Amino acid sequence: MTFVSLIFDNLASKKARSFGIGFAIALAVMTVVALTAVSSGLEQSAAQVLEIGKSDFTVAQKGVSEVLFSSIDQGQLDRVRATPGVASAIGVLLETEHLNADNPLFIEIGIAPSDLRSFGVTVVAGRVYAPTALHEVMLGWRAAQNFGLHVGSRFAANGTVNTVVGIYSTGISFGDLGAMFPLPAVQAYNRVPGALTLVFVRVAHGYSIGAVASTIAKDQPELTTIRTASQFGRADRNLVFLQAAATGSTVLAVLIGAVIVGNTMLLSLFERTREFGLLRAIGWSRSRVVSLVVGEGLVLALFGAILGVGLSFAITALLEGVPPLAGVLHASYSRTAFWRGIYTAFGMAVIGGLYPALRAAHLAPLKALSHE
Repeated sequence: MTFVSLIFDNLASKKARSFGIGFAIALAVMTVVALTAVSSGLEQSAAQVLEIGKSDFTVAQKGVSEVLFSSIDQGQLDRVRATPGVASAIGVLLETEHLNADNPLFIEIGIAPSDLRSFGVTVVAGRVYAPTALHEVMLGWRAAQNFGLHVGSRFAANGTVNTVVGIYSTGISFGDLGAMFPLPAVQAYNRVPGALTLVFVRVAHGYSIGAVASTIAKDQPELTTIRTASQFGRADRNLVFLQAAATGSTVLAVLIGAVIVGNTMLLSLFERTREFGLLRAIGWSRSRVVSLVVGEGLVLALFGAILGVGLSFAITALLEGVPPLAGVLHASYSRTAFWRGIYTAFGMAVIGGLYPALRAAHLAPLKALSHE
């Protein structure tokens, strides 16, 4: 019998114990992978918000719980526009509305019609709304398709009925699934006169994007600049907390799982005392005994990792279908999620199995063989 086949034979001889350890590893992997996938999904959604404006970077209020709670006034926008190197700065007001079960977070963008072209908006049907119209709206082409609406249709939002005067395209699915209103109208609907959520900045040719962003952040410390999804935490603390939870869950899963695996394997050590004594008596070295026990743990880790990833797909699909989370929760499985799952599984197995392996390797052969 080869060394590898001995590992599998030992695991097969104690099916219940092996499955128990593997399932414990799988639950830990499932938690880590699912949390990381959800966090990654939110990062991608954040990146889509930034991509809508075709800007070099975005300006938001620093330290708010959610980026949609960011609040920038006209004076701050004017100072951003006056910053050397800023070619254009477009202020928008972003709101979300629960329209129905299929659109629990429908995005509504308040923006001046004069800024639409610079914002990357192309009107594909109809016309642009009037600057101060209170009951005119433009729908993204994807939203228009989903609702079955066209130019001239009525669209209920913000507690009012609006006429669809145009259909637009941004080239970004997140933007094309929403609606655009005159800025004063969205401010009036939400009772926030003069308020903006984000400012989308384009830098003039010949200026450094990083230098201009740093100047704005220095001149207005209550604001922050965002260039990538990874920087979104500067404005959205909830995303930072979720990312921290994903990292923390990995560490806790490894530590708690290692204790569970270690305890289970330590109990099995007492059952296998005579076996390890016999192996030592026939000439097995301590390192080979350690390799045997750790090898069994690694096989269980591989089984747990595969099962855990499968369970993570199932649990996120289940959560995405829960009515309060439908359309809100979107999991994105990146390589980071899978690597964290693998690290968790093998970390639990190696750390948890190392002490029992060392105990087994240092058993005195004569005493172990006489163990009852």
